[in-house]
Amino acid sequence: MDYSVAALKVVCSQLKHAREVQNHSQSSYTLGGILFQRVWLQGALVSDTPLVLDDGTGVIELSVSRDFLHRHWQPGMYAMVVGGYVVGTGDIPMVKVHKIVDLSSWPDREAMWYLEVMEAYKLFYQPLIEDFI
Repeated sequence: MDYSVAALKVVCSQLKHAREVQNHSQSSYTLGGILFQRVWLQGALVSDTPLVLDDGTGVIELSVSRDFLHRHWQPGMYAMVVGGYVVGTGDIPMVKVHKIVDLSSWPDREAMWYLEVMEAYKLFYQPLIEDFI
């Protein structure tokens, strides 16, 4: 994993447009010309076996290591997740979790997240996508 490549702030529906790049030794993807390996998502946990996150635009499976199993993750929790993006063999893509945080106690978390994603798109991603086109 190349940690010099930033994690993209996205919603699940945007990942449907991601394309795998084969010229790297590690799995990399491109979204509108932006190279990435990791994603940053937020949403409600809707399943605990397997752990699945729903951000309102789609769902993604979370692959968590033993380091994160000390916390009891359960459906209904609102979580922030950062990790490596993987196109799974099934219908649902996957994130190999590097960081997961329970944000359930923050009342405006969901509304703020959508604003953060829009801000990142307008400030950082849109200019790169326009240059790519």
